[in-house]
Amino acid sequence: MQLFSHDLGVDLGTANVLIYVDGKGIVVREPSVVAVDKNTGKILQVGAAARNMLGRTPGNVVAMHPLKDGVISDHEMTVQMLQELFRKAAKASLFNPKPRVVISVPSGVTEVEERTVINAAIEAGARRVYLIEEPLAAALGAGLDIRGPNGQMVVNIGCGTTDVAVLTLNGVAASSSLKVAGNAFDEAIARAVRRDYGVIIGQATAEDIKIRIGSVYPRSENIGMTVKGRDANTGVPREVTLYSDDIYEILRRPARQIVEEVLSVLEETSPELVSDISENGITLTGGGSQIWGMDKLLMDRTGVVCTIADDADSCVAYGCGKSLAWINHMTEGPINIAKKRIMRG
Repeated sequence: MQLFSHDLGVDLGTANVLIYVDGKGIVVREPSVVAVDKNTGKILQVGAAARNMLGRTPGNVVAMHPLKDGVISDHEMTVQMLQELFRKAAKASLFNPKPRVVISVPSGVTEVEERTVINAAIEAGARRVYLIEEPLAAALGAGLDIRGPNGQMVVNIGCGTTDVAVLTLNGVAASSSLKVAGNAFDEAIARAVRRDYGVIIGQATAEDIKIRIGSVYPRSENIGMTVKGRDANTGVPREVTLYSDDIYEILRRPARQIVEEVLSVLEETSPELVSDISENGITLTGGGSQIWGMDKLLMDRTGVVCTIADDADSCVAYGCGKSLAWINHMTEGPINIAKKRIMRG
């Protein structure tokens, strides 16, 4: 390997962007948020500084997520955000030439969405762009051996999407992508607090509730937490105490959708690979997998041992980084085209 390779692995997530520099590891870990001046269109902040502005900006400044459900929803903002983050990665690794970049995309991504990701990365300063499916990157990052014929199952629960895949022989045997993930849990909590208590809470508060007292499997003790919000009728600040049992009732439905997706992928999988999975277990990755009881719920419904990967948040980024080792053998351009070519062949 060169002393300073110019290759980057990018986990382009709905909530966070992680950038892995070859030979250095993860050097950038920033929220995928940009703060823009509406009058001039100029970007004021990117990442953590912009996230701190969410819901707190003056009239002329808007803080926004340029990615939704794992794909780009605002092209121009994504380009500017990536430019800034590539610059940070360059500082960390002392390279100047344009990098080759491996970027993760959800399994269910369309060809148009793939092209948008490629174009955004090239406009942001990439020399060449290669795409890798998120569950494949997650499996590599979690340290699973997917080179042999032995089947492995990965459930990557991110912020915008949940990707479920069965992997074997360095490829995806069966996969599915569902737009129910961390964000859906947060939104369900915010909706329920407004409906049941008449209190409006922000996204950051809903996420805090999910992390601290949220669960998708019955807990042995009922934990309480006091949150502040705005009274829906009077507009004045108001406190309300929530309990983990209530949050469990709220999160059961989105969690059930994830379980059903896992079961449907298992149904599509060959009996030989299913028997491998029952032996190897299911690996959970992504921030959403860390919600209390997700592994227990999946184990309960599938009868297969479920393990949350170490550093589950970073698995996709580490996988993108590991895939840099064979970047010279990867195909540029949208994966969908490559898939079609294989199917024709």
